[in-house]
Amino acid sequence: MHSHWARHRVVLTGALLLAVATACTSGDRGASAPPTAPMTRPNIVFILLDDVRYDDLIDHPFVDLPNLKRLAAEGASFRRFFTSAPLCSPSRAVFMTGQYPFHNGIVDNGERGELSHRIVTFPKLLQDAGYHTGFFGKWHMGHEDDSPRPGFDRWVSFVGQGVYFDPTLNVDGVVAGAKGYMTDILTAHAVSFIAAAPADQPFLAFIAQKAAHPEIHPNQVRSFPPAPGDEGAFAADSIRHDPSWRAPLTGKPALQRPVDTTDPRSPKGGLPDQYVRDRLRMLLAVDRGIGAVLTALEAKGVLEQTVFIVTSDQGFFYGEFGLAQERRLAYEPSTHIPLIVRYPGVVPAGVKPNALASNVDIAPTMLELGGAAVPAMMDGRSLLRAWRNDSTTIRDDLLIEFYSDTEFPRVKGMGYKAVRTDRYKYIRYEELRGMDELYDLQADPYELRNLLPDRAPAGVRDDLSGRLDRLLSRAVAPQSPR
Repeated sequence: MHSHWARHRVVLTGALLLAVATACTSGDRGASAPPTAPMTRPNIVFILLDDVRYDDLIDHPFVDLPNLKRLAAEGASFRRFFTSAPLCSPSRAVFMTGQYPFHNGIVDNGERGELSHRIVTFPKLLQDAGYHTGFFGKWHMGHEDDSPRPGFDRWVSFVGQGVYFDPTLNVDGVVAGAKGYMTDILTAHAVSFIAAAPADQPFLAFIAQKAAHPEIHPNQVRSFPPAPGDEGAFAADSIRHDPSWRAPLTGKPALQRPVDTTDPRSPKGGLPDQYVRDRLRMLLAVDRGIGAVLTALEAKGVLEQTVFIVTSDQGFFYGEFGLAQERRLAYEPSTHIPLIVRYPGVVPAGVKPNALASNVDIAPTMLELGGAAVPAMMDGRSLLRAWRNDSTTIRDDLLIEFYSDTEFPRVKGMGYKAVRTDRYKYIRYEELRGMDELYDLQADPYELRNLLPDRAPAGVRDDLSGRLDRLLSRAVAPQSPR
């Protein structure tokens, strides 16, 4: 069992954090330190964003993110990468454990603090294998417990969702009040960690930004506050809407049930465009943070020996089928997420791998990179072959899960198990009878035409149902406390 650290209150000002970050990338070393000898095992910078869709980052018509574009131009941008659990806590657990939610036990956003101290994570396995590890940001598996989790030499986190301005942080067990904008503060802590990392160990910096999750206010009010100075960005740009935006709910009986639109999180017509624009503005601070980390790696002389990864826990609805902040559902805007990887010498520059992949595949990939054994209990598969060859196939299908909760009345009772293949998506609701959905994503990429109950090609539903059952049958005994 874990032991919780004593909590003491101190205050770190934004000026102090900025000074620390500046010292990490300048000082006596000049603009750049001499490159170090290549390491057998690479450093890893892993940036996990929150609620950021695939098309927020990839080929956006007007959002200019130069540092992220640099990563994609010098590395790989996966075209078909998905979350197996489009909800904060379950998705984060999938990333960390390489296990589907039904397997690792983190199935919802409930109070999972105790279990999250016991799950076997890839950072813990890398630490055991000799990595110097740091976690910076949103852990969220547990609403009241922000104490350090196993597997990290450095820990900077916060309770629950945290706040964007002047947050209270848990820094290695010490409660620390900080001044400034959350994205900038977490970046500064990560930069400090990278600069101070021992030269004789590879390091893992796991940066879990709060952006672009909503800021939570009383009475279910939500906002999306950009960093100071970014409030006016994109004011003249029009939000692009896909064909599924406010599309009729024909063939979606689960969504045709009566909706209470007095909930400000689920307004009629879905997320208003002004909120979409604010969310995109929040990405500007994320991109500056990526630039600061790149600068820190260059200053330390280890950029070319570092795997740099950017992804997200799940997507978001911008009014597709009238949805807004519900996430959770298996439709593409909520499940299709970015995966950008830069690793010179292994990942060719500018490639766009087409491999079907999931966040369940991240943990075994990180372990293979770090030279650590991949436990048999992991459900994922290493993506390294697809990094090296963009035509490689990793898997033929993947599982997507949601366990019903009571947070959003709009999606009450819509817990499901779903399977996605190269061509099809089948959604099998656990509590709703006669409401299942099946889409031919090749002919209908926006999921407008449900082929159930009687329009699916012969044998397709049976094949997909069998695939889903096989994915769910791979469970092993629950992990024992460590």
